[in-house]
Amino acid sequence: MRMILGIDPGLNTTGYGVISVSAGRVRLQEAGIVQSPAKAEIPLKVKEIYDGIREVIAKFSPEVLAMEQLYSHYDRPVTAIQMGHARGCICLAAAQSEIAVVSYAATQVKKILTGSGHAAKDQVQRAVRLELKLAHCPEPPDVADALAVAICHVYHGRLG
Repeated sequence: MRMILGIDPGLNTTGYGVISVSAGRVRLQEAGIVQSPAKAEIPLKVKEIYDGIREVIAKFSPEVLAMEQLYSHYDRPVTAIQMGHARGCICLAAAQSEIAVVSYAATQVKKILTGSGHAAKDQVQRAVRLELKLAHCPEPPDVADALAVAICHVYHGRLG
């Protein structure tokens, strides 16, 4: 059985999802969020994310960590910088455990799961629910996005 850790990085809320792949079947192992204190300084936020991801890695020993690529919208450069802080501590946690890190563009993840690279959050949530045969859509959307990245990795054929 292969374990994949999907991450939706964010400085305030980082979504994560662990899926297993065995005999062609994809199953949910665990999903949730790592939340940092809203008004905390960046060093504390980064530490909270790092500690939370290290805990998930220790529990599941994934062979790969898949996450969204860093992107920047021209009118929101601060968002990209904040996401970079989150991605940095996540990459460090993975590197310390000798776990490969792969990145996918958000449009690629959405296209693989929904058929549209510009799908809305609720479409991604429904696609993840159907793919993992869940009773309800994953909440919050950060969790669905993390699971979507992990599923994208499976379908992208990068397990070998």
